[in-house]
Amino acid sequence: MKKLKKDIYLILDNIRSRENVGSIFRTADAAGVSKIYLCGITPCPPHPKIEKASLGAETFVLWESYKQTWRLLDNLKKDGIEVVALEQTKESINVFKLRPIGGKSIALVVGNEVKGLSPQILKYCDKKISIPMYGRKESLNVAVAAGIALYTIIK
Repeated sequence: MKKLKKDIYLILDNIRSRENVGSIFRTADAAGVSKIYLCGITPCPPHPKIEKASLGAETFVLWESYKQTWRLLDNLKKDGIEVVALEQTKESINVFKLRPIGGKSIALVVGNEVKGLSPQILKYCDKKISIPMYGRKESLNVAVAAGIALYTIIK
């Protein structure tokens, strides 16, 4: 198994669906994520729906629960970790045009399935990235979007 040159952290901010959380755990394992932070109302393991979607990845991907996402982001920034939001904003960079982020560790923040990331959380982010949408729908499932962004960041 290859080891990434930098740590990648994944922050789940107020994700509602246990199935999405489980799917994200499985993708995080495949992408070599160092740790997942489950924030706000995001459900935590153990739970049968998380376990079914993750195929057991929740047992070996490190994770931690935080009530207030902004406090976590503030701490990560103080530790020199680049915080990147996956959100459609006017300032967002197309994820496929993102320039490599050197040897710095990165924390990718993904938000609620309906509301996305709040303006308060976006204030703590160093960069905002988005996935271009070419169809009628304006967004992807959060687990799918997290996977696309993770693999683009680590390439």
